[in-house]
Amino acid sequence: MAKEEILNSNILGEGQPFIILHGFLGMSDNWKTHGKNLSEQGFEGHLVDQRNHGRSFWSNTFNYEVLAEDLKHYCDKHHLKDIVLLGHSMGGKTAMLFATQYPNLVSKLLVADISPRFYPVHHDAILNGLIKLDFDTIKSRGEADKALSEYVSDFGTRQFLLKNLYWIEKGKLALRVNLEVLKEEVAEVGEALPSYSRFEKDTLFLRGDRSEYIGVDDERLIANHFPKAKIVTIANSGHWLHAENPKDFFDAVMQFVR
Repeated sequence: MAKEEILNSNILGEGQPFIILHGFLGMSDNWKTHGKNLSEQGFEGHLVDQRNHGRSFWSNTFNYEVLAEDLKHYCDKHHLKDIVLLGHSMGGKTAMLFATQYPNLVSKLLVADISPRFYPVHHDAILNGLIKLDFDTIKSRGEADKALSEYVSDFGTRQFLLKNLYWIEKGKLALRVNLEVLKEEVAEVGEALPSYSRFEKDTLFLRGDRSEYIGVDDERLIANHFPKAKIVTIANSGHWLHAENPKDFFDAVMQFVR
C-alpha cells in the first residue's frame, strides 16, 4: 500500500482510542453525534471512512481482508493500541475480522446489527438506483431524491444514501462512493467470517428489535467465534439502530465499555 493511502478520519476528543466503522454505502459523518458524545465521556473518537467510501481513497480491490489491513495501517500511522472497536453492518464484519487478526490491539469489540454468517446480496436495487442518478440533469438534492425514489421506496433509506451527495464543483453534484467497484464487488459484503476466527476478549453484539440481521440461529455462531460475547437488543430500532434509537444505543455502548 502506498504511504498516502491511509484512511480518512474525523478525530474527536482525547483518551482511550475508540474507533467506529460505518456500514456499506455509509461514511464517518453518519457517526458524528456519537463521536461527540464519546469525546465527552473521555474517549478519543476515531470516525473512519473505509476505502471506496466517504473521503477515503478509491481502489479496485475490495474485500474484508484489505479492509482489515487498511485499519491496521491506520492504527500504525496514528500509534493506536488498547482500542475499543465498534463496527456497524459491513463495518461490523471488518471489525470482527480485525479483532480476530490483531487481538493484542483491541481491548473491547462492539458489533452493531450484523452476524459473522454469510448474507446473500441484497443491495441490488439501491446500487442500481444510485448508478442511474444522472448528475448532468440532476441539479439539487430534491431532484436526486425524486429520481432515487423509483428504486428505493423507503424515505429514511434514501436520506441515508443521499448523505453521500456533495458539490464536486459549482452546480455539479457527485457521490462520495466508488459505485463502479462496489457494484462489481458487492458479493464480498456478505462474506462470512472465516470459520477458524476467534476473539477471546469482551464483545458486545447490538441488534435492533425490528431487524432480522441477527436472529436466534446466529447466537450459537456468535458464541463460537466470540466466547465472551453478550447480545443486547435495542428497542424501537431496525438495522440503523444507532440512528433510530440513539439514546438507548449509546447507553448500551457506555454500559459495556465502562
